[in-house]
Amino acid sequence: MAYKNIMFDLDGTLTDSSEGINKSVLYVYDKMGIAPPSKEELRTFIGPPLGDSFTRHGIAESDRDKCVAIFRERYNTIGKFENVPYPGMIELLERLKNAGFKLYVATSKPEKTALEVLSHFDMVKYFDEIAGATMDRSREKKEDVIAYLLEKTGGNKDSVVMIGDSIYDVVGAKEFGIPCIGVSWGFGDLIEMKSGGAVAIVDTMDELFDALNR
Repeated sequence: MAYKNIMFDLDGTLTDSSEGINKSVLYVYDKMGIAPPSKEELRTFIGPPLGDSFTRHGIAESDRDKCVAIFRERYNTIGKFENVPYPGMIELLERLKNAGFKLYVATSKPEKTALEVLSHFDMVKYFDEIAGATMDRSREKKEDVIAYLLEKTGGNKDSVVMIGDSIYDVVGAKEFGIPCIGVSWGFGDLIEMKSGGAVAIVDTMDELFDALNR
């Protein structure tokens, strides 16, 4: 077995959270009275730290925290459950656990919200640790979350692999010499992930299972 410890991104990898995130982002722009991002631009809000996405799309840096707070007004009450595990994902997690892998979550979503989402879908039981961002932004970027997860699990990077859907997962893992397998069912740019150093891109749950067992 090439890998023993698997770190999963959450949004765009484990679950399709696009409906809740998109509606909550549009809620922010409506409240702020600013023209909203295009449909294609909305895709880029899934994955990176939320405040960074707002400032890339017309929000002043001085309004960054205000917009994150407005987003959470809707997302934390409604949007987080406008979400669904990708077809076959729960079955894949069961296969991986039965095959002896240790499974973890490393997400830029606030850890409290990640736990609520995974609990809602009865997915917490599959993971040995769930690591996410802090609400105060002291731990926000993917590399910060991975560092935190490694600290919680003893710092051993041997036989570890990251599974994600965006360049942020690839780059964050690379910071620690951890390979990343990209999944095509999420929201990231596949060419960007390949050029960034993803060791493989998979299209199905079976392909991911096989890639982890090579």
